[in-house]
Amino acid sequence: MKILLLSGGNHPYDQSTPVLENFLEQSGHDVNVREDSEALTDGTLGASDVLVFNTLRIGDSLLNESEQTALKSYIAHGKGFVCIHISGCVPPEWSEYAEITGGGWVMDQSFHPPYGEFSVDVSNDIHPCASGISGFSTEDELYMNIEYREGNEVFVSAEFDGGDYDRNRSGNESIHMPGGTFPLAWTRNYGSGKVFVTLLGHDGNSQQNKSFQRLILNGIDWVSS
Repeated sequence: MKILLLSGGNHPYDQSTPVLENFLEQSGHDVNVREDSEALTDGTLGASDVLVFNTLRIGDSLLNESEQTALKSYIAHGKGFVCIHISGCVPPEWSEYAEITGGGWVMDQSFHPPYGEFSVDVSNDIHPCASGISGFSTEDELYMNIEYREGNEVFVSAEFDGGDYDRNRSGNESIHMPGGTFPLAWTRNYGSGKVFVTLLGHDGNSQQNKSFQRLILNGIDWVSS
């Protein structure tokens, strides 16, 4: 399967993208890694079976109008989109992006405890993207207070007891983070296309997790089916 993997932005993609590319290729996929968003409009996207975002596209790296249109058209006309971690960040200049992804991180609104270990639950084990995956432990970021839209079929989540934690990373101001069940992976439809989103996968260490890798491979299979 031909995969366009868009990388780049203010996140440790120098660590995570090589891990992602490697396990996708080892699974038999033909992976084309690009950091320039022109890949969405220069014919590369149209020749790809699945688009994978491991990238943060806000501010100076925000997709321009033609790139946004190309992305929407690609998915709406039946192709697959896989969105990893903060790739689902909803730009203030393009709130419509959340209609594609079903939501994600929102700057100055969302938060998480400092990077660390937590347990991931498969809340819907009959979902096709949960195949071969049971509950697992990971080192990652547990996103909270995200943008979230109706129409998401959540199948992976995490329980959090709540408490006072440094916001996002150790050394930041401490805030109260409420307990609850937090979604970590879902699927949705956009037009005739399929969208898979996981909030997991912050860095290379997170993406080395074998259950995370199975999750991504399942997502690629699902969006391309």
